Amino acid sequence: MVTSPTILRRHGAPVARLVVLLTLVLAAGCAAKRGNIPAGVTEPDKYLAEQGAAAIADRKWYTAREYYQQLVDGYPQSPLRADAKLGLGDAYLGDGTTEGKLRAEREFQEFLSYFPTHARADYAQYKLAMTHFDQMPKAERDQTETRAALVQFGAFRERYPNSGLMPEVREKERIARDRMSESIYRVGFYYHRSRWYPGAISRFRQVLQEDPQFTNRDALYYYLADSLVTIKRDAEALPLLEKLKQEFEQSEFLEKGETLAAQIRSTLAQQAPSQGTPLLEAPQQAPGVAPAGTGPTISVTAPPAGAAPASRPAPAPAAPTTPSATVKPTPPAAGL
Repeated sequence: MVTSPTILRRHGAPVARLVVLLTLVLAAGCAAKRGNIPAGVTEPDKYLAEQGAAAIADRKWYTAREYYQQLVDGYPQSPLRADAKLGLGDAYLGDGTTEGKLRAEREFQEFLSYFPTHARADYAQYKLAMTHFDQMPKAERDQTETRAALVQFGAFRERYPNSGLMPEVREKERIARDRMSESIYRVGFYYHRSRWYPGAISRFRQVLQEDPQFTNRDALYYYLADSLVTIKRDAEALPLLEKLKQEFEQSEFLEKGETLAAQIRSTLAQQAPSQGTPLLEAPQQAPGVAPAGTGPTISVTAPPAGAAPASRPAPAPAAPTTPSATVKPTPPAAGL
């Protein structure tokens, strides 16, 4: 086995010089990573800020953190210290790790605590929301981070209504709200497939109440209406299908919604009482006519004036001219 001393004796000075050169190169690299400031730099804080920004542009997150951290720790009175805190947060957020996002959250929170009136406070608030936004899971998972992102986006809208970042904040907030609503909708859809319609209706209505602009509400309208129809609440379902038709020009649920709406209208038409067919009234006893079976004679008088001929029974035979005249009943045939 050849040992290091043997190699040095065999190759002599060239190997020794190579070892020294490699040592110097490694030392120089470590010094650069530590953010050491070259000799002759008159504004070291500015130099560190520029180097940190260049490292972020090159997506060298660790190197950027080194430069920014040296500025924050070594130059507490520098006017660039606030920007360095933001740079630290961006560098931690950029590396994509869970630990990095947690560190970024802390940096942005500290910035807002130390520099609440800074010109870039809106940026810090936006990035604070993004530390949670970037951790949002799929709709079927726990939505704790989604809720946290919505809270921070809401704080942004309240504190910085005139910020130039508002369009981007609204776009990201819509995505977060859709994620939350989709999570609730999927629970309702699972109940619908399991035929537990009260649970499905509860979840679907929760989404409509909390997020009426839910992007996928066409499916929500249809399945909520279908659940209501199944439990015989057709009248509540029809307005939902009308909204589906009004709010969506294209949807896979339009045709099915039309079919269900036609079914509902037919059911409601059958349930409604018939219109325009008057009920037949019981025949009114004419004044002066004794009820049947009360005596051998029956007094007959003219019907009252103004009686509707269409809805009355056939008129009684004309009364005799003498008011006191009576009509005697015909005696029964013999032998009956």
